[in-house]
Amino acid sequence: MGEAAFEDDVQLDSPSRADTDAGFVTSLRQAIADGDGDLVRRMVAPLHEADIADVLEQLSANQQGFLAELAPDIFTGEVLAELEPDAREVVMEYLDTAHLAAAIQELDSDDATEVVEEMDEETRAAVLAEISDSEREAVEQSLAFEDETAGRLMQREFVAAPEFWSVGHALDHMRSTGEDLPDKFHDLFVIDTGFRPVGEIPVCRLLSARRDVALTDLMEPPRILVEPETDQEEVAYLFRKYHLVSAPVVDSAGRLTGMLTLDDIVHVIQDENKEDMLALAGVNDAGLADTVYRSVRSRAPWLLVNLGTAILASGVIALFEGAISQIVALAVLMPIVASMGGNAGTQSLAVAVRSIAERDLTAANTVRVVWRELATGMVNGLIFAVVMALVTLAWFQDWRLAAVIALAMVLNLACAGLSGILIPLGMVRAGADPAVASSVFVTTVTDVVGFLAFLGLATLVLL
Repeated sequence: MGEAAFEDDVQLDSPSRADTDAGFVTSLRQAIADGDGDLVRRMVAPLHEADIADVLEQLSANQQGFLAELAPDIFTGEVLAELEPDAREVVMEYLDTAHLAAAIQELDSDDATEVVEEMDEETRAAVLAEISDSEREAVEQSLAFEDETAGRLMQREFVAAPEFWSVGHALDHMRSTGEDLPDKFHDLFVIDTGFRPVGEIPVCRLLSARRDVALTDLMEPPRILVEPETDQEEVAYLFRKYHLVSAPVVDSAGRLTGMLTLDDIVHVIQDENKEDMLALAGVNDAGLADTVYRSVRSRAPWLLVNLGTAILASGVIALFEGAISQIVALAVLMPIVASMGGNAGTQSLAVAVRSIAERDLTAANTVRVVWRELATGMVNGLIFAVVMALVTLAWFQDWRLAAVIALAMVLNLACAGLSGILIPLGMVRAGADPAVASSVFVTTVTDVVGFLAFLGLATLVLL
C-alpha cells in the first residue's frame, strides 16, 4: 500500500472526533511504531489542540515518550496545557529545556503555571531560566500560592482602565497594546487611583457604546472580589452562583492582581466532581497510562480498611453462631438485609455529599434534610419489608421468620438513611472531606445494624 493510500485510510470525516475514532488511534500507533514522524504530523495537523491531547492520551506511556522524541514539535504550549497531568508529566521527560521554554512562552500565565508545576525541580529551574524575566516572575508568583487556590489558578494578564476614561480611551488603549492583551478576555475592569477594581464592563457592552461615553456610566460593581488564597472549589461555587464569565483577583490591599476565567473554572468543576465521585469509591484517578503498581498502591489502602470493617461485621455474625446453626434460613436471608441497607445508605450518602458540595445543605435546613432521609429510609423499609415478608413466607412457610426479616428491613433502611446523611455531616464538622471515607463508614453501619437487627430479633423470636 502506498503512502497516499494509507493517508486516505486514516483521513477523518470529522477531525474533531479523532479521539473517539479507534481506526485513527490505531493508525497513529502504527505510524509511531514505524518511526514516521512526518506522517504523524500530517495526521494531527487538522486537529484542534484539545483533540490532539485527547488522541495522545489514548497512547501508552512508552508510546507518548517515543512520540515526544520522534516529533517534539507536535507538543506546542497549547497541547501541553490540554494534556492530562499524568500524560504531560511523561511527555515532558522527553522534551528538551529549550522546547519547553518556548512552549511556556506561548501560554497565558495561568496555563504556563499549570504546565510548569508538573516539572521536576531541576527541569523547572532550567526552563524558568530560559524565559523572560516578566514571565518567570508571573509563574513564580503563582507557584508561591498553595495548590488548588485562586492564586495558583488566576491569569495575570487582564485589561483594566482608570475610572476617568471614556469608551474611546479604553478602545484606543487596547488597540495600541496589541500583543500584550490576554489571548481571551470577556470583561474590562475599571480601577481607581489605587488600582482597586471599582467596576467591570463586558466587552460586548463596551463595543456597542459610543466613544464619548464614560466608563463609569457603563460599568457595574464587581459581583465578587476573589482573594488569591481562596480555595478553587469556593471560587467555582461563586462562578456558578453568579453566572460569571470572569472575576477579578485582588491582593490583601484590594489591588487588582489578576483574573479568573470561566474556562479554568469549568476544569475545576469537572475535577472536583470527578474527585468526589472517585473518593466515594475509595480510589484515585487512573489515567490510561497508569501502571498496575500505581493502581494497586492507590486502591489497596481502602481495600484494607474495607477488610477491617468486613471483619467487624463478621464478628457480629459470630455472636449468633448458635442461632444460625439451628436455623439455616437465617444464613440464607441475612445478606439480603445487609445488602438492602448498604444500597439505601449509598443513595442517601450520594445525595448528601452532592448537597454539601453544592452548598445546598446548610445549618438552616440540616434538620429538615436529616428528617427527610430518615423518613425516606423508613418508608422504603416498610415497602420492602412487605415484599421480603411475602417472599420469606412463600419460601420457608414460617410467619415468624417473615415478621423478623420485615422488622429488620425497616430498622436497617431507616438507619441507612440516617447514617447516609449524618456521617458526611460529621466529617464536615471534623474538617474532613465527606467524600473520602464516608462510604466505608456508612457500609459498616448498615452491615452491623442489619446483621445485629436480623439475627438478634431471630434469636429472641425464634429460639
